[in-house]
Amino acid sequence: MAQQHEEHDVDTVFIEGLNVDTIIGCYEHEKHRPQPLLFDIEMAWDTTNAARSDALEEALDYDAVRKAIEGLLADTRFELVEAVAENVSDLIMREFQVLGLRLKVSKPEAIGHTRAVGVKIARGISF
Repeated sequence: MAQQHEEHDVDTVFIEGLNVDTIIGCYEHEKHRPQPLLFDIEMAWDTTNAARSDALEEALDYDAVRKAIEGLLADTRFELVEAVAENVSDLIMREFQVLGLRLKVSKPEAIGHTRAVGVKIARGISF
């Protein structure tokens, strides 16, 4: 569902801590076993219609977003988290017509002595 943008009508729909196992990495040992990627996603979306109607078809369906991300990562192999972030953001912007998004992709098993490494990106309108 496409949205009309008015400066005062931008809310945030978020998915926090989405864990998706996928094959990712540049090194040979990474290309043979799935590793977890963690996603924190904030999407600019006017929630007014969904709030008034209490109807899912008026909302940004975060379960559909989750399934789309899982499908992308099941069908495509990436070497870099930067490529994952760009492709996931393109998917969300295109398929769900969000006005903007902030996306954090973490790879917790990438290197030792860290909780995680990764990338944060922002696309579309600032919010």
